Amino acid sequence: MEMRIDKWLKMARIFKKRNEAADACGLGRVKLNGQVAKASREVKVGDQIVVKIGSRYRELEILEIPTRGLSGKDAKLAYKDNTPEIPDETVELIKLQRRFERQNPRKYKGRPTKKERRDWQKNQEH
Repeated sequence: MEMRIDKWLKMARIFKKRNEAADACGLGRVKLNGQVAKASREVKVGDQIVVKIGSRYRELEILEIPTRGLSGKDAKLAYKDNTPEIPDETVELIKLQRRFERQNPRKYKGRPTKKERRDWQKNQEH
């Protein structure tokens, strides 16, 4: 049995809406067996899917093609999550980096003003 990849992603509750899944496919954020997949691509049991959601990648193996909508518990049984675990040290570094970026936003955003450019040039001369 086969099903469109956008429909499967919705039924497996990887995305909340089917059009979100289709958009992700259109933007190249979904790979099926190592190749970028369009929303209309058919999936079958045993296929490998890599989905980029935000800044994270999820590696999934299809175990079941549902015939109807699934509950949250049953949806997790439709796939095996092969996403590698992120080491605790890396998670802590990411948290520290995000906290630092929030506390110290970039000083200049976009194109510098005339005054900022003059100040910068003055500092470059010395």
